[in-house]
Amino acid sequence: MKNTSPKVLLIIISIALAVFVAVGVFVYSGNESIYTAFLAFLISLFTSFIILYFVNTLLISKVNELTNTVKNYRTQSEDKLITYSLKSDNEVTALGDEILAWAEERKNEIERLKKLEVYRKEFLGNVSHELKTPIFNIQGYVLTLLDGGLEDETINRDYLQRAERSIDRMITIIDDLEAISQLETGELQIEPERFDVVALAKDVIEAQELKATSKGIILTVQNDDRAVFVFADRFRIRQVIVNLIVNSIKYGKEYGETKIRIYDMGENVSVEVADNGLGIAEEHLPRLFERFYRVDKSRSRDQGGTGLGLAIVKHILEAHNQNITVMSTVGVGTVFSFTLKKA
Repeated sequence: MKNTSPKVLLIIISIALAVFVAVGVFVYSGNESIYTAFLAFLISLFTSFIILYFVNTLLISKVNELTNTVKNYRTQSEDKLITYSLKSDNEVTALGDEILAWAEERKNEIERLKKLEVYRKEFLGNVSHELKTPIFNIQGYVLTLLDGGLEDETINRDYLQRAERSIDRMITIIDDLEAISQLETGELQIEPERFDVVALAKDVIEAQELKATSKGIILTVQNDDRAVFVFADRFRIRQVIVNLIVNSIKYGKEYGETKIRIYDMGENVSVEVADNGLGIAEEHLPRLFERFYRVDKSRSRDQGGTGLGLAIVKHILEAHNQNITVMSTVGVGTVFSFTLKKA
């Protein structure tokens, strides 16, 4: 009886009540008239059905209205984790299921909001920290110049150049933040085209060769004897490869080697950027693509990184419906690997 519809229960109760009244009339009436008992049965049944009609109109309709309200609210929710089967002929059971599902979704939403709040606080703290250093540097240089250093030819030009480098760092941080924001909100449109990813990799290697040579790092493109065409945003994929190569140079060991390997995988093309540098400890790998996350904070800032490069890489590839993975062993090296749609 637990899952029986209230309408069915009311009908059963109405009939049972009518039968009970009819039997009572038949037994306790003086003449024990079957006609009188039957008439009492009909009157009782008719009265019960009238009550049923009003109960259905006033109560069940309100239950259905409330169920539909909760269901519509859930339909508009972005939470797709609830998989309850909410089909039931029992109006009360259906309402209960809808309310349980709604409560579970709200619980999940509250948990997500708590995580977002923590993330927001960390993000604001990171942004303020990243901007504070160049701002204080600029302030120090300007105050020194105003206090008489401007007339001192031994320091005035040097301090102005240092202030300019700090300004450039601030601009880089802001540009990277803007790029991530546009990628996340979909404002930054991807403009795919057909191009040779091998030629693009060679171009990046040539552009970064001077920087790599200063640390004795050798940059090479393997499997470069043939063209491999992909369908993607050439400018953004160049940005991805540049970020990965620059990271390998900044955080790689001196006189090491960084290789770009490109493989034809049928429908997709795999691009790997591998180095034989210091490697990354396993506990850092899950958070490597988070904004401002650094394995070695002090060393990363000394190298001039914003902590946003890998986050940008991840968002660019997600905008292409692709992803990036990383494998690393401390003391052996690191391999970043991503795929692109083959043209």
